[in-house]
Amino acid sequence: MTAESVGGRRSPGGPTGDRDRNVTGQAQNQRPRDRYGRPMPHGSKGEVERVPDDAVFSAEEGLHEAQRLLDAGYAFTAHEVLEAVWKSAPDPERELWRGLAQTAVGLTHAQRGNMIGAARLLRRGAERVEPFGPDAPHGVDVAGVAAFARALADELEAGRARPGEGIDPSGMRLLGR
Repeated sequence: MTAESVGGRRSPGGPTGDRDRNVTGQAQNQRPRDRYGRPMPHGSKGEVERVPDDAVFSAEEGLHEAQRLLDAGYAFTAHEVLEAVWKSAPDPERELWRGLAQTAVGLTHAQRGNMIGAARLLRRGAERVEPFGPDAPHGVDVAGVAAFARALADELEAGRARPGEGIDPSGMRLLGR
């Protein structure tokens, strides 16, 4: 898929570099991504399906799709789904979705080998979701998410977790069983 095929265009080189732009000129990366969300060269076959910038998910759809992606090892794409829900969530729930997205992107950083940034994001996400407690909206298991995120952050900081395949996103369960 090219930027042109989704209504975007490539910007010329120069001070902004060779970045993809949408029709209004805003930066919009259309490059394919590897399983950890890293951009691949234009024309490559991406390893994951991109979540469109304008994607809309209900809370239930987002939770189930994000969990499916986490179970398959695609934390970056799960983050994109959770972020899409966050963008349209009602105000009282926004911090919950923001925290869930942060934990998923923390997993992404761990998969990519950024252990310090991963631990910080995992802890930040845990802090955001935890206040929602046992009555969190949509049955989100905030205690489980927070415990998983903090435990992984501890493993990362202690040097016991290995990036890439050594990080298993499926351990983060968004919904209580």
